[in-house]
Amino acid sequence: MDTPASARAAILARIAAAAQASGRAADAVTLVAVSKLQPDDRVEAMIAAGQRVFGENRVQEAQARWLDRQVSGLKLHLIGPLQSNKAVDAVALFDAIDSLDRPKLARALADEIQKQGRSPEILVQVNTGEEPQKAGIIPTDADAFIKAARTEYGLPVLGLMCIPPAEEEPAMHFALLAKIAERNGLTHLSMGMSEDFETAVRFGATMVRVGSALFGARG
Repeated sequence: MDTPASARAAILARIAAAAQASGRAADAVTLVAVSKLQPDDRVEAMIAAGQRVFGENRVQEAQARWLDRQVSGLKLHLIGPLQSNKAVDAVALFDAIDSLDRPKLARALADEIQKQGRSPEILVQVNTGEEPQKAGIIPTDADAFIKAARTEYGLPVLGLMCIPPAEEEPAMHFALLAKIAERNGLTHLSMGMSEDFETAVRFGATMVRVGSALFGARG
């Protein structure tokens, strides 16, 4: 069985190869280790292997895992849906919130950023497959929402995030997200997971969210 260090090294090598194959620098893509629901011993082992960027789905689970951990250089991403009433805790804990998707949440985040004096990076989640059960702004509304998030709410929107439908070819969703980002002057693209991150890198991903391919299957 791979050690955490060797698993991480293998994923980083694949990311670098995919980036170089598309004419990009090997270090142009950040690996976000999806630690949600992973046992603490696996997370500790990944920290020991040098990983410093982690993604969590829920505020409460992230608080339980990270509030009392002292990790130099740690960067936490919230990659799951965020309820507006959790904005206080999310702004306090996370360095990046990758799932902004509605005006009510934009207002809540703007208010908390002002109150707390913190400025987490903000990504807008786009529901590229327009799936009713999935969070995210639909593509036809994305431009207007991005503009409103920046101008009306004053949020530091840096990029976009998507989760393509499981049963569809992800490439067309990655291409769509990249086009929306380009026309809005956004440079950060969080797209690609364990099964498709190399494809995402070829379409311009600057962050890939990898869980099972990095940690192994959850029990």
